[in-house]
Amino acid sequence: MSKKNSLSLTNSLRNYLEFYSDIGIDSLDNRVKTLLPATLPTIKNSEDLGIQINCSDNSDQSLPLTKPQVLLKKDPSLEEISLDLVDCKRCRLSQGRSNIVFGSGNPNPSLVFVGEGPGREEDQQGLPFVGRAGQLLTKMIQSIQLQRNEVYICNVVKCRPPENRTPSEDEIATCSPFLFRQLSVLSPKLICCLGLTAVQSLLKLKVSLGRLRNKIHTFQNIPVVATYHPAYLLRNPSAKKEAWEDLKKIRSMLNQ
Repeated sequence: MSKKNSLSLTNSLRNYLEFYSDIGIDSLDNRVKTLLPATLPTIKNSEDLGIQINCSDNSDQSLPLTKPQVLLKKDPSLEEISLDLVDCKRCRLSQGRSNIVFGSGNPNPSLVFVGEGPGREEDQQGLPFVGRAGQLLTKMIQSIQLQRNEVYICNVVKCRPPENRTPSEDEIATCSPFLFRQLSVLSPKLICCLGLTAVQSLLKLKVSLGRLRNKIHTFQNIPVVATYHPAYLLRNPSAKKEAWEDLKKIRSMLNQ
């Protein structure tokens, strides 16, 4: 390949990644996908957003994860944890961040949503799920008769991975103890993991999201359910029907 063609390919790839980042997609599958038109399903009580890219989130090619780290102390508050993250440089993700995205919402919630990591908009604003995927998450929350300020939203890693890639094993191992401490303080009635990285980080199970959905797990004696990440639903709107079933289960568990 000539130098000119190589530069052209590099620029095209950069533009491609920036496009997906701009519309709020947090990660791209590392395997080649065939882009196929999809018909948006009609789902009762849920909003219809999405671009039509058909891809799968149910691969067994999951992250190798470390064993759960023991929580050695009981934090008095979320503020105490956030102080430990001020100007954090514990892993390489600190090198490219604009802001640490700690989490936001009700400090005494019945429901906590855990995502993978910040995207571009989140990195700029210092708040979780504020891009296009965040708009969809807000609609998902409202579909189960809750408001965004009634729940708590956070991520496994607190700094944006470059180009919104999936966090590496060592980055998760370094940052996830802060998430565990947050969940210990929040002590919600239920945790909803958004996507494979989030649920694997909590449960330490190397299995696909498809096998983890439709089951009730536990973390620190708190029930855990898993569903698709909103960014995945934007790429694959046909999965919204399954996500809606997950949301109805969440509503039912909260009502018990």
